[in-house]
Amino acid sequence: MIESIKAAERLDSRGKPTVQVAVTTSHGTFYSLVPSGASTGKHEALELRDGDMSRFGGMGTTRAVANVETLLGPALVEHKFDPKTQLKEIDKFMKELDGTADKSRLGANAILGISMACARAGAAAKGVPLYEFIRQEAGLEGPYTVPVPFLNVLNGGVHSGNTMAFQELMIAPTGAESFAEGIRLAVDVYSALKTIIADRFGAPATGIGDEGGFAPPISSLEEGLDLMVAAVEKAGHTGRIKFACDPASSEFFDQESGLYDLSFKDKTSNETRTSEEMQQLYKAIIGKYGLVLLEDPFAEDDWSSWTEFNRDCTIELVGDDLLCTNVDRIKLASEKKR
Repeated sequence: MIESIKAAERLDSRGKPTVQVAVTTSHGTFYSLVPSGASTGKHEALELRDGDMSRFGGMGTTRAVANVETLLGPALVEHKFDPKTQLKEIDKFMKELDGTADKSRLGANAILGISMACARAGAAAKGVPLYEFIRQEAGLEGPYTVPVPFLNVLNGGVHSGNTMAFQELMIAPTGAESFAEGIRLAVDVYSALKTIIADRFGAPATGIGDEGGFAPPISSLEEGLDLMVAAVEKAGHTGRIKFACDPASSEFFDQESGLYDLSFKDKTSNETRTSEEMQQLYKAIIGKYGLVLLEDPFAEDDWSSWTEFNRDCTIELVGDDLLCTNVDRIKLASEKKR
């Protein structure tokens, strides 16, 4: 059973406050942290912030921490929940206690923090790895497959100070025979990319963006992908590395005009695209560079473009801002996919 639940305000990798939760059971104390991204979808569960401009520019999380320590935590302890066998019940109880669709009363950062720490506690109680515990809770069957990592190597969008609209360019070591080898191949390419950027733009251009990818002074998706092609060749891994892109297109979609503003970071330019033109751009990029994945290629409410593009899309499409932990939107996307 849960003996205690404590919370504290911590700083994430960007120096922004986040919530840490500690759940204690007879098997020990189990922790979680709930950081968030720089770009978020407007339909996401609400991350509760303080709004006190005298602390961390209003981004403090003391309200969420207080909700864990004075409301959620005591209630869960009082009900004697056991994470080993009642993780679903714990989640359901917290959602009902919050009582809102977007978890805005108590905060998704408070609720998720407890859920994650409870999952770790449950896994320890069962004596199994966390991934196995989650598999059992989800009712999924084996066998296991270690995923291919997608590693962020170039940053644009709101993650960098350059003028490229597209937020993340990634590499995927699909030709590796193990996860460890895949990481080695990725590091080889990352190192080669740094050298190429330094040679082409100068050493100061090898600074990194918000998520660890390089942020050289480039303005277009093609420039970034050309750099990545050169890096793969320099590293000697041609044919073993595939590319992916997260445009995070909601960040540069203009709701009023219905246009995508690829120059939203460059006030000296005016490059806009219609949804149809964006589809043609992606198809051309996929054909030329062999991308295997696109994440958020269209705005979060541009359902018609998502649906139309998906009909004959040959690569994996990922909905982040589109789906954003929202069960109703996941159901809607599934219906539109048919």
